[in-house]
Formats: sequence, structure tokens, C-alpha cells
Amino acid sequence: MDATLASYAAFVVIVRYVVFGLAVVAAIIATLDWAVRTRRIPPFSAIARFCRRVIDPLMLPVETRIVRSGGNPKNAPWYTLVAIIVGGLILFALLDFLGTVIAQVGWGMSSPGRFGLLVVSWAFLLLKLALLVRVISTWVRVSPYSKWVRWSYLLTDWMLDPIRRLLPRFGPLDISPLLAFFLLSLLQSALGIP
Repeated sequence: MDATLASYAAFVVIVRYVVFGLAVVAAIIATLDWAVRTRRIPPFSAIARFCRRVIDPLMLPVETRIVRSGGNPKNAPWYTLVAIIVGGLILFALLDFLGTVIAQVGWGMSSPGRFGLLVVSWAFLLLKLALLVRVISTWVRVSPYSKWVRWSYLLTDWMLDPIRRLLPRFGPLDISPLLAFFLLSLLQSALGIP
């Protein structure tokens, strides 16, 4: 199992370097394209012709979305750079999560009793994730009946409804998910589940 974790760690390092390289290239391209679009580089220079011939077709889908949203198409290179950076950070988080799952499965398989403990730990993790998704969906105003969010409501309604009945309302704030998250963490540590 140690060899698997070591090779996975090496893979993650390679992915980090590739994403960092993509971000640097995207930053250079975004700066060049922005300079051409804002006329900081003469429009008939070789760099401007290169940008119009190679970079502008790549930016066309981003520009289309920006224009449909009412934005300025000159900002398309910067939106692309931000998308690459945010996408890279999300990819890093997913890879770290996958590495943790691989390590946990290795730990759980090392002894028969540990695997049951691991499944219970994952159940607590799923409930906490459902609470987090539910809270974030209320911030960005996603319908509770959306297929992307409905699962979190189904998993957490059973524990939030009794808490809401006991807690007084604090204006528009609903602190029942925060209390439920705290109670789940308390129960998990009381049971000695990692």
C-alpha cells in the first residue's frame, strides 16, 4: 500500500507542475491578448496578428458567454485565467481527497474491524458534506428541488427539523446547520471515529 501511495504522490506532484505551467502560459497569453485588445500593442504588429490568428479563436467561446451575461469581451483573457486557476485549485482539492480515500482504504483493509469503522467515518463525512452543500446552495439561491442539491436536503432534513423546532429564529439566519455540524463532530469524536 505504501508503494501505491508513493506513486500517487508522484502523480499529484506532476499534475501540480502541469497545472502551474498552464496557469503561467495562460497568464502570458491573457496579458498579450489584453494588451492587443486595449491597443497597448499596435494593432498591426506581429504580436497583434498572432493574437488575432491564434488566441482570439480560442477566446471566442469565453467571449460569447461574457457578452451573453452583459460583460465586456475585452475581459475574456482574464476570465480564462481565473477559470484555469480556480479549476486547478478544485483539481488539487479533489486529488488530495482521493489520496486521503486511498490512504483510508489501505488503513481499513489492514484489519477486519477497521473497515466497519471506516464506513461509519465516511457516513459522518457524507452528512457533513450534505450540510455544507445545503448551506452553500441557500447562499447562491439554488432551488432545493434541483437535482444537484436535492440529495443534501434528503440526507439532512431528518436532523435539521428537530433542531429548528428547539432553536428560536435569529431573524433571517438559520443556525440549525451549524449546530447540526457541531453535534455531528461531537458525536464522531465521542465515538472515537477518525
